[in-house]
Amino acid sequence: MDQSGPIENENKPSAVSTVDAPESSARRRRGLLPNALSIAHKLAIVITLLITTGMILLGVLIINNQTHLLQKQIAEFGNAVSQQLGESSKELVLSDDVLGLMVLISNLDTSENILGAVVYSDSGKVLAASGTVPPANVLVRYNDQVQRGESSNTVEWANTDPDEKPQNVVSFIKPIHFEELIAGYALVSFSKQALTQSVHETFRAIAATTVLMIIIGIIVSYIMGRKLTRPLHKLMDASLALSQGDFKFRISERRDDEIGFLIEAFNNMADSMVEKHQVESVFSRFVSPNVAKQILKNLEHVKLGGKHVHATALFADIVGFTSLSEKLSPDEVAELLNEYFTYISMATRYYHGTVDKYMGDCAMVIFGAPEQDPNHQFNAIGCAVMIQNMVDRLNAKRASIGKYPIYFRIGVNSGPMLAGNMGSQDRMQYTVVGDAVNLAARLHTVAEKGQIVISEPLYTAPTVYHRVNAKRHGSINLRGKTDPVTTYLVRDVVKEEREKLEGYLDELLASRIVA
Repeated sequence: MDQSGPIENENKPSAVSTVDAPESSARRRRGLLPNALSIAHKLAIVITLLITTGMILLGVLIINNQTHLLQKQIAEFGNAVSQQLGESSKELVLSDDVLGLMVLISNLDTSENILGAVVYSDSGKVLAASGTVPPANVLVRYNDQVQRGESSNTVEWANTDPDEKPQNVVSFIKPIHFEELIAGYALVSFSKQALTQSVHETFRAIAATTVLMIIIGIIVSYIMGRKLTRPLHKLMDASLALSQGDFKFRISERRDDEIGFLIEAFNNMADSMVEKHQVESVFSRFVSPNVAKQILKNLEHVKLGGKHVHATALFADIVGFTSLSEKLSPDEVAELLNEYFTYISMATRYYHGTVDKYMGDCAMVIFGAPEQDPNHQFNAIGCAVMIQNMVDRLNAKRASIGKYPIYFRIGVNSGPMLAGNMGSQDRMQYTVVGDAVNLAARLHTVAEKGQIVISEPLYTAPTVYHRVNAKRHGSINLRGKTDPVTTYLVRDVVKEEREKLEGYLDELLASRIVA
């Protein structure tokens, strides 16, 4: 089946285009990054996490330091009071003066920080007590600590206050010594509520400060992020514009920082892309677009040489061009050639061919190289038929305005060829060479006006025979060949292919009229 078809005109980007509105640029960015967080949000999250982590660490440090300081103060005060009670009650214990002990303890109980005071005998009997009296096991626990060799003289225990609320209590115990003997014990109890309350107040203050710092950090970081991402959004818009062919897009903002350097680099890159696009556009006019595309894809590997391919070559020139050019001015000759070569180039593209070169009034077209085409044999013949039909239509138009008719003769042949860059290191050209190419050139010289001459192997090819109407034309003797070459004269393509060809031709002529 024919795999050829009309080639749509490429919408090449213009070097100058309208810059998109900010709203459409924002929509394009949202479409490009539908699920991504913006830098402003990321910056706000990072700063928030840093502030939160920093405040938590700072709070833990402050609470630990304050707790340690308060515990130290309570310990110093408790040790001092218990030591003083022990020294003051020594003689009273030895004299068994309970009344004196009660008076002494009552004076201590007047302090709001002291929950209670007790004086014990050496056997653990309570001699005098005031305020909260600890359970009996407190003194036992103290003696156990002494026996274990612990230096601590404090015992913590739980109590309930007058409001039946749990209360943590710490008792400081000092033995009452008489010479080398222990005559008794002095105990002073303190509530740890002040310590706990102080820690809670510190925690609340730090928590409130942390929340405030987080809110401030989020606001400040978001504003900074927005300010930072504004030029980045411009760079995104510019990159999207360049990718869509709008080489006019530039960023006018000037900054003395890394982003400013990036903006300047982008503008320089855009200028280079404009130059590159212009070079590519001009380059594609001097060589076939297919060849230009192959060269631009492998710029680092452009060198002399080629590869063997099976392709088809078509030669077409104007019959009687020499006498015709004598009747026309040089400008008219150039205009005539440019017009018909333009039509041939467009017809070639419809059938996936490549214009190899123009030689005076002759055009050489390749099918199957540089891009492979399994249907290159029929496409070459279909292109030849299309060229002749196009010339017939143009002649009818030329006759209506009193101009000379133009006729083409075409030769087509297929076979093995060497395709690649030919010439010298400083001057090369992509082309095909080989015996099959030479035969195609000879076939077009034996054709008459309006004729398409092909070789017998081409006509009998599987992709050609059942799709082309042709008749045996004759045999020609070629220098260097022992046997004559049998040729066929192409009349037309079959009906199915003719309908496609007519559609291509109508489209081609219509596009030229519009242009």
